[in-house]
Order: sequence, then C-alpha cells, then structure tokens
Amino acid sequence: MNIPELKIGNLIAKVPIVQGGMGVGVSLSNLAAAVANCGAIGVISGVEPGFDLENYHKDKFQANIDGLTYHIRRAKKLAPKGIIGVNIMTALTNFEEMVKVAVKEKVDIIFSGAGMPMKLPELVKDSITKIAPIVSSGKVAKLICKQWDRKHNYLPDAIVVEGPEAGGHLGFSVDALEDKENFSLKSLVQEVLEAIKPFEEKYNKKIPIIAGGGLYDAKDIGEILKAGASGVQMATRFVPTYECDASEAFKQAYIDAKEEDIIIIKSPVGMPGRAIKNSFIESVYKNGKPKDIKCVNCLKPCNPKETLYCIADALIQAQRGNLERGFAFAGAKVYKINKITSVKEIIDELMEGLRNY
Repeated sequence: MNIPELKIGNLIAKVPIVQGGMGVGVSLSNLAAAVANCGAIGVISGVEPGFDLENYHKDKFQANIDGLTYHIRRAKKLAPKGIIGVNIMTALTNFEEMVKVAVKEKVDIIFSGAGMPMKLPELVKDSITKIAPIVSSGKVAKLICKQWDRKHNYLPDAIVVEGPEAGGHLGFSVDALEDKENFSLKSLVQEVLEAIKPFEEKYNKKIPIIAGGGLYDAKDIGEILKAGASGVQMATRFVPTYECDASEAFKQAYIDAKEEDIIIIKSPVGMPGRAIKNSFIESVYKNGKPKDIKCVNCLKPCNPKETLYCIADALIQAQRGNLERGFAFAGAKVYKINKITSVKEIIDELMEGLRNY
C-alpha cells in the first residue's frame, strides 16, 4: 500500500497518524514532540496541564494556563519542523481560556471532543490554528458542520471519528459499546463521510477524516484508510514508550494488563469510560467515596456531591505512579502490549507494515 500523507489545510503529515491526547499529564510536550519529529502529529492534552506546578492547588486556573503555555513552547522547541496539536475537551470548565492560550501560542491544530465545540470557530478566528472536532457519529458530525456553516461560515479543518474501542471517556451508551456490528469504526467512518458530503460540496473543500479507537497494528490502520479515512488516531500504543510523559508505574500497568482487565466504568462525569481494572476502581465502586479526595473542579458535568471520586485527582495520582489512589484509562487492545519501546520504533513498525499491507 502507498502510504498517504495526511493533509489538513496547509499542514502535511508524512505519517498519517495523530497521537491521541491523553490526560492528565500522559501526553505532554515530551511525547508530542517525539511523535511530531517522526512525521506524525503530536498532541498535548489540555486536561489539567498545570497539575505539577507549585501553584496548582492555590490558583488552578493560572497553573493550567501556565502549564499549557510551557508545554506548547517546549514541544515546538523540541520539534521545530513537526506538527503540534492540543486536545481541549469542550467539557472543561476553562475550555475557552485554554483555546485562547493555544491560539496565542500558534499551535498547529486543536482537537476538541467531550461535547460539541460550537464556539470553536470564533475562538480561532484570524489565527493559523486549525480546528478538528471529535465525534462518535455521522449525526454529530452533520450537526457541527451545519452550525459552523450557518453561524461562522466555516467548516472543520478535519474531523476525528472515535469508535467504541477507544480508551478514556466514550461518546457511546453502554449498549452501543456492546453492539460491535453497528458501531464498528469502519461503519462510523463511512457514516461520517456520508454526513459531511453536502458541506464538502457547498464549500468545494475536502474534510479529512481521522479515525481512532482500538487501532493497534498496520492491518488495523490499512483497513480504516481503505474505508475512506485520511488518517488514524492512536493513543494507547504511545503510552508504553520511553518518551511518554507518564510515570514508569503507569506504563507498567499497560504492559501488565490482560484482556480480562479491560473494563467499562461509569466516570464521575456521567459518561462510560474504558480503563484498566485495579484495586482503586474495585474499592471505589464497592466501598464508596474515599475520605481524603478533594474535587479540583475540572469538568462542567461533574457534581462533586454525587460523585464517588474526583476524576482529575485519580488521573493525576495514576500519572505519578500512585495507582493505589488512581487508575489508568486505556484502549481495548492494550493487552497486546508487552514491552516499553521508543516512539520511532512504533511508527517505523507501523509504516513498514502498512507498506506491505
């Protein structure tokens, strides 16, 4: 197979892979720069990027602005010719402020899911920053295109389609997650392609589709590109790498995970999420809320009085390796990973496999 370049406006990635944004602190400047230096698109997570700064618990708002600014600048310095993106969830309490920071720092592209980013076009107006909403259906893709067309005279520069086998928070019901035939990534790609056709024709513009969720090897990538996607999003595979920003204990959780350890949990934000089962998850869902956990007020849908634990705190603890006080999100194929390797080795292996696909 001839490996296609991933073109998003004037951005051209020689390797048609977007590294998924992983918070808290799993994909920061180190991982994003390493991926970008290999010709793919590296992505910094915009979820609590200031979590390890001294002023985080005193002024979380400013710490996250400082953290995102620092990691964008550092990634650009480490990968001066690479493409650097930021993933900013619409559900963040500081969504607009974080988008403004990314635009000010001239990040190449913003990926935005966990809700519909209807105001995103006006927030990036007159900037060089591209925008790509993350969707889980053709219906949502159509709705976003319709609104952006009507209100902003603008179409997405790309669309990410996340399937039900992705890690982390999922835009599907629990029933849909079990219906693998109707909600396969391939069928979702085709559904989105069909939904955006009228808008592409109106603007005489191609909207590249980037598909992710449960992709592991070159065969997986080849099948999705064949189905009509212009590129793929991969996150889980980049965690057990030397360059990943998470702790060694976090990476080891991926290596140790067996197929039966991959579970769907109900997140405090009300969405299902795919995670690696551990003692923290078992204890929380069995015994209820731990006493010493405080809410850090990171997501709009979260009600601290009703939640079993603080999702941000649990992910911060896991990132630091304190897995007795947190847990790791992961994609459905995490059990296939058995060693720590480099970002370059993974991308070389995938591209070589794709050439022979």
